[in-house]
Amino acid sequence: MMTTDFFANQDFKFADNNRKASDKTKFAFTVDVEEWFQVGAFESTFQRSEWGGLESRVEIQTEQILKLLSTLGITGTFFSLGWVAERFPELLREIVSAGHELACHGMDHRRLFTMTRQEFSADLIKAKDLLEQCSGSAVNGYRAPSFSLTPDVWWVYDELSKADFKYSSSLYPVKTDHYGAQEAPRVPFLPIGDCNILEIPMTVCDVPFIRLPASGGGYFRLLPYFFSRYLMASGSEQSRSPGIFYMHPWEMDLGQPYIKKAPLLSRFRHYSGQAGLPAKLKRLSKSFSWSSIEDVFGPYLSCQDGSI
Repeated sequence: MMTTDFFANQDFKFADNNRKASDKTKFAFTVDVEEWFQVGAFESTFQRSEWGGLESRVEIQTEQILKLLSTLGITGTFFSLGWVAERFPELLREIVSAGHELACHGMDHRRLFTMTRQEFSADLIKAKDLLEQCSGSAVNGYRAPSFSLTPDVWWVYDELSKADFKYSSSLYPVKTDHYGAQEAPRVPFLPIGDCNILEIPMTVCDVPFIRLPASGGGYFRLLPYFFSRYLMASGSEQSRSPGIFYMHPWEMDLGQPYIKKAPLLSRFRHYSGQAGLPAKLKRLSKSFSWSSIEDVFGPYLSCQDGSI
């Protein structure tokens, strides 16, 4: 399916797009909780059957982030894999007890277009149940692994609705070699025409001749801080919607294994800029006000009667 035609032909309902550009609203800070070896960059390097024999670092990494966020006074949303919940339930309780929102990242980081609808439904329900049982907290949000929600699997929203989710943050309105849907809306919208699910897209920024990702991740590690801050601020102003930042636990773990057999580009994306990330996050905490998705986008999530 051509994404340009798909998005052009949809009659979406959009969130209020009249926020003043000067509003100093909170931005959403998010973390995708997964092991270092489950990332897209290592998909061709490790088979899933090898995961059990690899060094687990997610507890150490996530606790490092929790400690830093506590120091910076930031609360956010942690999108965790069910795979992590099965093995480290206490970690999820620690996230919730620290005042963060817990959300779902699927069961074991399978891209959506690799699953049938039935497989996705089973994956989603299992992950949500695990997260809620382990944490004792309701799970209302979902993020697709590797931002892999595309028009070809638009039925995902129906399954999210059936599973009692309130929102998704799975679309990245930019095109890269790894993910993205350039033509997708840049503001919160209802993808299936009712109030059951709200899609909250990641932040992008239009500069001359190109659109750039502005929500963090590897770009935040690799780019100079002043440019990342510009992209986040300008992207929010352009869309008149609060910005969203995301990162992973492994992004500032200098003790994780170095995988020499991984492709050069994968190694560059995965390991570059990790040492400088804590200092950048400290600067980020002073540049914007941060909170969870449920807090920042609360007014949109409480919509009724098909209007937002």
